[in-house]
Amino acid sequence: MDSNTKIARWAGLIYLVVVITGLFSLMYVPSKLIEWENPKQTFNNISSSRYLFSLSIASSILCYMAFTLLPLVLYKLLKNVNGTYAKLMVILALISVPISFINLQSKLSVLTIIDAADYLKVYKTEELQAQVMLLLKNYNNGILIVQIFWGLWLYPFGYLVYKSNFLPKVLGAFLMLGCLGYVINVFGRITIPQFSSYAISSYITLPASIGEIGICLWLLIVGVRSKSINTIHQN
Repeated sequence: MDSNTKIARWAGLIYLVVVITGLFSLMYVPSKLIEWENPKQTFNNISSSRYLFSLSIASSILCYMAFTLLPLVLYKLLKNVNGTYAKLMVILALISVPISFINLQSKLSVLTIIDAADYLKVYKTEELQAQVMLLLKNYNNGILIVQIFWGLWLYPFGYLVYKSNFLPKVLGAFLMLGCLGYVINVFGRITIPQFSSYAISSYITLPASIGEIGICLWLLIVGVRSKSINTIHQN
């Protein structure tokens, strides 16, 4: 196995960590615990499943740690395709990391309320339930903001994949479309009331999912086409 294939496999493994931990913390746990129209039930769900909720926070931390490493490994693999785009990919990806970590504070504050510290006993139960829901909505707002960068980094990444000749062009196209999908999703949810009720909202980020999961599995299982990457290095 040559060094480029090893780099590709490492990138695929790190990407797999990002995908699994991201799906767990952003989709699975909220689907089990959060009912946006029912603060009381949400409060009770998190109280009775505190471990699952705290595990989602730990999963997010692991996800963001892995996402810090991912663009650096991809840069090593793709820098010879186009150095400028490779640097842009790294910058846009890394900008999202501190925002993501800071945003987790809202979830940690939910745990503070759930654990019912003595100084919170001055609040009524209904007030605590409302505060939990507010914190969860604040966390979702933070995710909406960071999605801008989760989308923007996909364009230079997709361009590099498309131009590389040692990775599938179709996945590069999906990644670039994924950038557009994320941006539309963010501005749609900010500017259009009830955007989530439109059918497009359920599919707008689908190209990104296809591109990211696809390239993750390709890097992990297939690696790179050695002849093609050697040609790029020679040029």
